[in-house]
Amino acid sequence: MYLSSDRLHLRAPELTDLDYLFHVENDTREWLVSACKVPYSRFQLQQYIETNAHDLYVDKQLRLMVESVDDRRVVGVVDLFDFSPVDHRAEVGIVVDCECRGRGYGCEALALMCEYAEHVLDLHQLYAYVHEDNVAARQLFERGGFSLVATLSDWAFLHKKYRSVCLYQRIFENN
Repeated sequence: MYLSSDRLHLRAPELTDLDYLFHVENDTREWLVSACKVPYSRFQLQQYIETNAHDLYVDKQLRLMVESVDDRRVVGVVDLFDFSPVDHRAEVGIVVDCECRGRGYGCEALALMCEYAEHVLDLHQLYAYVHEDNVAARQLFERGGFSLVATLSDWAFLHKKYRSVCLYQRIFENN
């Protein structure tokens, strides 16, 4: 079964996730590792939940909530975006709550998303851009079977300074 394990379930966002998404999208600490640097309103997020088809081929992006099976608590979010249907690839991003980090949720959620991307969405590859100094994220992708394929010098401008970014890629051999 895809999108589920003994501990986690990946599911589409629901209106009950609005407060959680509002917190994640507007947490400026997460902006440090994200391409997004603008706040979202509750209205914008509600519109996203209500109008999004939650279909990568329709929306060109897919956001799934990472939910603990035991207590049905949302512990993170995993996204596919910048989808190219012609090239069968998408960028992947993941956020795990600060208080839930270090418990393996990120690795497990990434593995579930990779399995789904390969076997259900029929993608050939996923990739991720990770700030060079984000050691935890780099280890997450490396443990998830991603290979470091390039380091892009001065790629991101953050805190009035250019930062290098690592490009990670996972190619699914069966596609």
